[in-house]
Amino acid sequence: MKALRSQRLGERVRAWQSQVQPVAVVASGQLVRVVGLTLEAVGCRAPVGSLCEIETEAGSLTAEVVGFDDQILYLMPVDELKGVLPGAKVTPLGQRQGLAVGMEMLGRVLDGNGEPIDGLGPLKTRQRTSHHAPLINPMARRPIHDPIDVGVRAINAMLTVGVGQRMGLFAGSGVGKSVLLGMMTRGTNADVIVVGLVGERGREVKEFIEEILGPEGRVRAVVIAAPADTSPLMRLRACETATRVAEYFRDSGKNVLLLMDSLTRYAQAQREIALAIGEPPATKGYPPSVFAKLPKLVERAGNGGPGQGSISAFYTVLTEGDDQQDPIADAARAILDGHVVLSRALAESGHYPAIDIEASISRVMPAVTEEAHLQAAQMVKQLWSAYRQNQDLIAIGAYSRGSDPLVDRAIALQPAFNAFLRQQMKTPVDYEQSLTQLARIAAQCKV
Repeated sequence: MKALRSQRLGERVRAWQSQVQPVAVVASGQLVRVVGLTLEAVGCRAPVGSLCEIETEAGSLTAEVVGFDDQILYLMPVDELKGVLPGAKVTPLGQRQGLAVGMEMLGRVLDGNGEPIDGLGPLKTRQRTSHHAPLINPMARRPIHDPIDVGVRAINAMLTVGVGQRMGLFAGSGVGKSVLLGMMTRGTNADVIVVGLVGERGREVKEFIEEILGPEGRVRAVVIAAPADTSPLMRLRACETATRVAEYFRDSGKNVLLLMDSLTRYAQAQREIALAIGEPPATKGYPPSVFAKLPKLVERAGNGGPGQGSISAFYTVLTEGDDQQDPIADAARAILDGHVVLSRALAESGHYPAIDIEASISRVMPAVTEEAHLQAAQMVKQLWSAYRQNQDLIAIGAYSRGSDPLVDRAIALQPAFNAFLRQQMKTPVDYEQSLTQLARIAAQCKV
């Protein structure tokens, strides 16, 4: 009888145990040190890349784990750092929520987290995706065979870009990078445009959207903005979010034009984070992690696999002091499929877009153009280069006509070249028009 009661009691205990749901206990830690934008916490465990909540006088503050040292977690705030006290409670929150994606994103302006900042209400999408897409096997990518129309005559004709190509836009400050990007958004034949405005002045965001992008460009564009006054973590995320949004549309079968302004600000944001957590500087103050992250970001663009679309990308690279040998510019030039150089001298002379075709190159142009197009572009470039090399002598009257027939022809055609390479901001020129006008000017070169 006693054994029977014990058996029944055991069965009841097991039944109760089966109904009890395990509860995950998250250990909270405390803040022990704040230096600059780096917060140090102890007493809790969280993987790199996950989020933590910090209690402050101003409310809760969200921070991301960017590193650790033994039992110390290094955190970087997502938003402005204020109201933090010693010993503040730090609670791990787990991984970031998935990114909301869908066709509803078109025409919207988002922050680095993918949240709307345009005052048009929440983003009503039914789908969410991870912030990091799986890498595409390089053997699965389609080769670049077809040209893409960017609406800029100088690029269409002289520096033809292929669908899925990644180009750099190298320029100093104030020579027309943003205007050139706006021209592309208006004139391109891409299905979707994704614009990343990262690390620029806050007033330029609205100015770019309303004046440069315009209503006709915005209707098929998604803008991700993280101005210079946001945290380095938000600037870093903005570049990655813009790329992830472009990947979503590419995987949906769309041909995407990705315009990233700028790759330099992405590198500088990573430098701020890396130096803050103790990574040693290497080339001109840039830690090694910067040069490891650049190709990881850029390689996500390009053609997709079977059944997918493409991402044709333009990354602006700020050459400080117009130095083309800046470490970021040099690294970007090595991993991109060509570069468009904007000249300050041309901009100061009123030549817009200020594209220096002599210093620029598209590495896939021979694969996406016909032989006649390629020869015409080379002929124009040769004469343009001949004039530029002798420009000082011509300006002071030291060049004697008849000394070099090539230079004589270049001088005669200089007004035609300037008219061909210049273009009004709000007047796109499609690919076919560009080729027709190139053939016309190339015929004059042969005379």
